Amino acid sequence: MADVQKLREKLGIHPDFPKKGINFLDIFPIFRDPILTELLISHLVTHIVTVTLANSPEKKIDAVVGLDARGFLLGPLLALRLGAGFVPVRKKGKLPGETVQVMYSKEYGTDEFAMQADFIAPGSNVIIVDDLIATGGSAQAAGELVKKLGGNTLEYIFIIGLNFLKDRWKLDAPVYCMIESDE
Repeated sequence: MADVQKLREKLGIHPDFPKKGINFLDIFPIFRDPILTELLISHLVTHIVTVTLANSPEKKIDAVVGLDARGFLLGPLLALRLGAGFVPVRKKGKLPGETVQVMYSKEYGTDEFAMQADFIAPGSNVIIVDDLIATGGSAQAAGELVKKLGGNTLEYIFIIGLNFLKDRWKLDAPVYCMIESDE
């Protein structure tokens, strides 16, 4: 797929960031170019329409859940194209109104995610998006929030999947990674 290869070539690679031994894959160079941004969003929408929805009995997505913070770049654009709402997942204490929370483990300790309690109606079909899946802890937490509110996660969608971290089995729905990386 030429579009995926073109996007892969534009990823920034930052050795030893955020700590020694880690190669940080940076998606922001894609967003500096409107044509590449369109290519990225069109690829993800095509996947969602031809794969995710094809495997869903209801054939619709009610909400796109985006994880703090890079999921906020993808989520609204995908939601707009899909005719769905956008639901942000943020760190605890960053959202107004009544929220539901869940604790999760990450590479360097634990954290807590929150979602506004009235943003997902029971029975809603959602997809969860973020830039990258590493250990899967934050994506799993978002899935737990969706489940707490009675929603149904159809798929977890990422730009990048790190092949050397095989924790995708934790997730309760299929996973799509546009770019697989061994870095």
